[in-house]
Amino acid sequence: MTASQHVITIDGLAASGKSSAAKGLAQRLGVAYVSSGLLYRALTWLALDEQLDVHDAHALLSAAAVRPVQLTPYADKDNKVCIEAKDISNLLETDAVDKNVSAVAKHPQVRTWVNQHLQMLTGNFVIDGRDMGTVVFPNARAKFYLHAAPEVRARRRLGERAGDLAELTAAIIERDQRDQAQSVPAEDAIHIHTDELTLEQVIDSLEHHLTPNPAINSVTG
Repeated sequence: MTASQHVITIDGLAASGKSSAAKGLAQRLGVAYVSSGLLYRALTWLALDEQLDVHDAHALLSAAAVRPVQLTPYADKDNKVCIEAKDISNLLETDAVDKNVSAVAKHPQVRTWVNQHLQMLTGNFVIDGRDMGTVVFPNARAKFYLHAAPEVRARRRLGERAGDLAELTAAIIERDQRDQAQSVPAEDAIHIHTDELTLEQVIDSLEHHLTPNPAINSVTG
């Protein structure tokens, strides 16, 4: 991250709405949106495609060295993820990837690999994740942390794919426990509880917190 670069981080637990909110805020500001989780998902997809042990960090990173992963953000459309120049973006939001991505993401070597990729990105952008404001971009112009109850997040996830509400709620609670170490809010993060808010209201709240601060608002300039 350069001194002239403007980055806004939005962290939160699984299905807290951070991706949709980050994407919406980026559109309003006219800057790129970056989904950090796509790199973890891409590496997970690669592990499944190669039938690798997701608990073997060396095997995961060795595979990524042979089949390079590239994340490309845009200001006017979804992120594109390629492996060996093949677009796999539409293959990353599956139950199989969901079940294994936490195991992949827990490896310190993998997290370092992802963070290095993200820190090499240029330009102004809004990025979502779990430790964007604490580890990856500690000097971000603004940091947000979104909260929502497990049942609310499960209900939102049901809108994206088929499943049973009770099973999804249990799976989200289990994933919260696995991701707890990587999901601690930054001390200077602005906390927003989204349980009773629509997506537009969440984006309104994010934008409202940016407006009074000229240093933050300059991300649009």
